[in-house]
Amino acid sequence: MSNPEETRPETRKVLTSTAEIRDAILEITANAQRSVAIFTQDLEPFAYDDDQFIEIIKRLILARSFARVRVLLADPYRAIRDGNRLVGLGRRLSSYVEFRNVHKDFREQHGEAYLVADDKGVVYRADARRMHGIADSSNRGVARKYLEEFDHIWHASYAEPEFRRLHL
Repeated sequence: MSNPEETRPETRKVLTSTAEIRDAILEITANAQRSVAIFTQDLEPFAYDDDQFIEIIKRLILARSFARVRVLLADPYRAIRDGNRLVGLGRRLSSYVEFRNVHKDFREQHGEAYLVADDKGVVYRADARRMHGIADSSNRGVARKYLEEFDHIWHASYAEPEFRRLHL
C-alpha cells in the first residue's frame, strides 16, 4: 500500500522574484470558485493592477453571484491615488468586492502580504517589501490558517470611504 503523501503531486512553490509572485497570484486566483481574500500593504500594482488579474477577478464575480473578493490594506492611499484598477472594479461592483483599511493595532504586527483563494490556495510573503515567498495551490490547512487570521483582522478593521467614491 502506498503512502498518500508520496503520491500527492507537489503543489508548493518557492517564489523568488516579482514575476514568480505575480504568476502564482494569477494561478491561485484563477482556480478560485467562491472567494479571494487579499492582505496587502498597498495593493501592489505588479500583481493587483495587472490586466490578467483584473480579468480573472471579473470572471469570478460575474460568473458566480455568490463570489466575494475581500481586500485588507495597511496603507490604502497609494492604491487610491494611483488609480489601481482593482479599486475601480470594486467601486463598480461593490456588492462583490470590498476593501477595508487594516486597523492600526494590526499594522505594525503584520508586515506580510498574502492571498487566499477559497480555502485551499495561498500565496504568502512573510515580508511584503521583499519578493520572496511561497505559493501552494492545494493546502487547506495552511490556507485556512491564513484565512482565519484574515477574518480576525477583517472584523477589527473598517471600510475606507474613499473606496466607495466614484470620481467622475
